[in-house]
Amino acid sequence: MSQIRSGFVGILGRPNVGKSTLLNKLCGEKLAIISAKPQTTRNRILGVLHNPGSQIIFLDTPGMHEFGKALNRYMQDVITGVAKDVDTVIYMVDVTREHGREDNLTLELISPESGIPVLLAVNKIDRVSGGQVQERIDLLTQRCSFDGIFPISALNGKGLEQMVECVTGLLPESVPYFPEDMVTDQPLGFQLAEIVREKLFDLTDQEVPYATAVVVEDISPRRDGLIDVSAMIYVERETQKGIVIGKGGRVLREVGKAARKDMENLLEKQVFLELWVKVKKGWTDREGLLRQLGYR
Repeated sequence: MSQIRSGFVGILGRPNVGKSTLLNKLCGEKLAIISAKPQTTRNRILGVLHNPGSQIIFLDTPGMHEFGKALNRYMQDVITGVAKDVDTVIYMVDVTREHGREDNLTLELISPESGIPVLLAVNKIDRVSGGQVQERIDLLTQRCSFDGIFPISALNGKGLEQMVECVTGLLPESVPYFPEDMVTDQPLGFQLAEIVREKLFDLTDQEVPYATAVVVEDISPRRDGLIDVSAMIYVERETQKGIVIGKGGRVLREVGKAARKDMENLLEKQVFLELWVKVKKGWTDREGLLRQLGYR
């Protein structure tokens, strides 16, 4: 098998800078769920970009933040693991937000001493002036040496072609890691569970989204072409269960309706979705329960 430019690229940054939007845009598919609420991404999400002569494996990561509970520590391990094991890092910032503590925590992980090339992606440039973009670049270049700097808009794709070209040049020559028709390594059950979790983030408020986990327990095709999907939503407290279900089941129905639509787009078949809600007290701070819910 002939060699091409192929390797792994970690996307790091604080919450809500647009990492998942970037992954989806680069790979041309919705691989990572997106929400306006921080800490939506909890796992390493892999997406493969196939180009002539190259294969870039992007790894989306949770947003860097202050860590406390077991779930937070799990996300920290995900971020740290990606930062150490990739061929190149994209450090992403949101130019519309002030540089803060979470940015400093990310910078601590991407020290030049690691030998891993680091690119700076300054996102959301369509929302600010050129002067503001340059101010952020000047600030960050005083703190870290970058192998490339790219003002971008992950939402509309501006600047991404140049960044991909630079990334490609930094990758080693290798045989392809994945077949040409493979865009992600996510199991179907994980993808469907993430769809439900995205709708919970969209349709519930305050602390409730962060206290939810979703496990798809069954995926069964019918003879008539319909697909039955059964998923359990876990929360930490009885009060949260009531909020997720809603008065007369209203919230759960809305979550199911929105999730079913996305599932049908993914599977290209009609879906019958059943959602259940169960309390696992304090699951976000109990490592045993985290493993049971798939956070390994």
